[in-house]
Amino acid sequence: MSGHNHSHEHSHGGTPGQTHQGRIAVALGVTLAVFVFQVIGALLTGSLALLFDSAHVLTDAGGLAMALLAARLMARPSTNRRTWGFARAEVLAATAQAAVLLAVGLVVLVEGVQRLFHPADIASREMLVFGAIGLAGNVVSLFVLMGGRNGNFNMRAAFLEVLNDALGSVAVIVAAIVISATGWMQADAVVAMLIGVLILPRTVKLLLETIGVLLESTPAGLDLAKVREHILELEHVREVHDLHASQIATGLPVLSAHVVVDPECFHDGHAASMLDALQHCVAGHFDVSVEHSTFQLEPVGHAEHEPGAHH
Repeated sequence: MSGHNHSHEHSHGGTPGQTHQGRIAVALGVTLAVFVFQVIGALLTGSLALLFDSAHVLTDAGGLAMALLAARLMARPSTNRRTWGFARAEVLAATAQAAVLLAVGLVVLVEGVQRLFHPADIASREMLVFGAIGLAGNVVSLFVLMGGRNGNFNMRAAFLEVLNDALGSVAVIVAAIVISATGWMQADAVVAMLIGVLILPRTVKLLLETIGVLLESTPAGLDLAKVREHILELEHVREVHDLHASQIATGLPVLSAHVVVDPECFHDGHAASMLDALQHCVAGHFDVSVEHSTFQLEPVGHAEHEPGAHH
């Protein structure tokens, strides 16, 4: 006998209001405009920092386009073929964005080191102007995305893309001021490397988190040992095996388990209340609330007839 949560009215794929499509679309439009201005600026000034910030902006525009596509897919309802809808589209898009950002960051570091030893002449005044234009666009996008930045992996990745752009623009402005004031052309390379360093830590963190979801790791903050221990404390429960937990998408953890109960539960009508107790246990007792749970109630000895290993 198995049981499912009592929240079947929730759409597995989410709703358009939850996917923040409008916010992402506005940020994408602003980012593309910033890219055009910065490419022109890089060509006019010869700045490596501005050129790589432009490349970074382009990858971010691609990331935001993926985020927008994922947001639209997430709004689609579930079907018999895709029982969770396209809820995991946000994880795939965030993983792709993080991977691209990581690659760009590493390239920036390598090129920055090379430019330290072979500095080029920089038109610092024009570099300052185009850096300021980029920063203004980034600030607009940040305000647009800020309200939904913690909504899901997809929005976290989108916000991170634009935040890195903004930091890159600030770095370009600082380099332009230093070059104008001191004539030290290597400031451009130092700033380019700084942009790369700013990209990497949060990008790696997001990448590891999304890969963890794709590998169906136990959701962060959910201790299965404690879950098992707490289930075993319930009346009539004798054993727990095949306990699994994973995460479909942001805010959508799932859990399943085989629970061995006293024989009389199958004869006195107690099984239904056992299912309620188990589901209330995992939905309300732990820091990570698991509302989508499935339990198989078994008599003693049933596991011996099931194929596969049990744990």
